[in-house]
Amino acid sequence: MEIKKYPLQQHGDSRGHLVALEEKVDVPFEIKRVYYMFDTKSGVIRGMHAHKSLEQLLVCVHGSVKILLDDGTEKRTVFLDNPYEGLYVSNNMWREMSEFSEGAVLMVFASKYYDENDYIRDYDEFLRFVGKKF
Repeated sequence: MEIKKYPLQQHGDSRGHLVALEEKVDVPFEIKRVYYMFDTKSGVIRGMHAHKSLEQLLVCVHGSVKILLDDGTEKRTVFLDNPYEGLYVSNNMWREMSEFSEGAVLMVFASKYYDENDYIRDYDEFLRFVGKKF
């Protein structure tokens, strides 16, 4: 499994910093939806699903979060704690977000509008979908 992190161009001076994102430039797809998670309580695991066709870029704009990625064959853990670095998550990838630091904000850029039919929320169904379990 290849982990793809995208460095995001930051601009700043003594007044502070700014990161601007443009689709198909800084984000490797056309952006159809943006959302963010915040106030996630200690011990909570978010995600726990895969997408059939949707792609995402995850940016922890404040604090830190642990991301588990699973393609059905291999599992890898990635730690996000940098507001100018994005983690690409392809379709057909199970994801779980956990260990949110206090005050963490995880922003997600998605390649498609919300569609419940694109979600795979059962792990065994995910394994069947990616051809790893029959």
